[in-house]
Amino acid sequence: MKKLFVGVLILLSQISFAEDEVKELPPLDPAYMGIHGMALFTQGSSIYASHMPLYHKPHDVQLLYKLDNNDLAVLQTVRDGDLITIKPKPFNLQRLMRGEKMVINVDLYAGHFERDGMLVYENIPMSFDKQMYVRSFDDIKPSSVAQEYDVVSLRNNYNIYIHRILQAPSFDHIIGVDLESSCLARFNTSSPVPKETELQYKFLNCGTMKPLYFETQDFEKN
Repeated sequence: MKKLFVGVLILLSQISFAEDEVKELPPLDPAYMGIHGMALFTQGSSIYASHMPLYHKPHDVQLLYKLDNNDLAVLQTVRDGDLITIKPKPFNLQRLMRGEKMVINVDLYAGHFERDGMLVYENIPMSFDKQMYVRSFDDIKPSSVAQEYDVVSLRNNYNIYIHRILQAPSFDHIIGVDLESSCLARFNTSSPVPKETELQYKFLNCGTMKPLYFETQDFEKN
């Protein structure tokens, strides 16, 4: 009986400590409230959302999330589209930067939602399930021909390579590679903003690659 009583006390203290940890989170920065456009792509039967960053708040964050999706029509739309983007209802991006799970209503577009994209689904819920990658622009380096990629490993030797955006001029680039051999995550290019084909060539000998996202217009100026 005594051991049971001690065990209950320990359990209660652990619960209390966990609650204290949650309470210690700082308040959300209201500067990160806004409409945070994202590009969608698939790997197998999973959908991933990549925040479409800019140099200024509330968009100065590179972020990749795995979605929890049970809608086959949405999966097929994302899988078959060259560029699928979403325009979420306004929310505070810091919630995803912290790794929260949340459901956000979005408008889904074939093409860029701000550049003549075609509305496919309006005001549908999307469940943001797992943070895969986050990087703020606090340590952003000057524009250069020296490029660096961060690697997100998914499964079965499949990696997503995410370009670490530099100061303007720069570019956002995401590519998926089903690895057959090792890939270089650092290399030089012919200019600070090379063509997408030049970047794809850098990954040519790594395995089967799939271009996922490439954007230069938003990074012409700081």
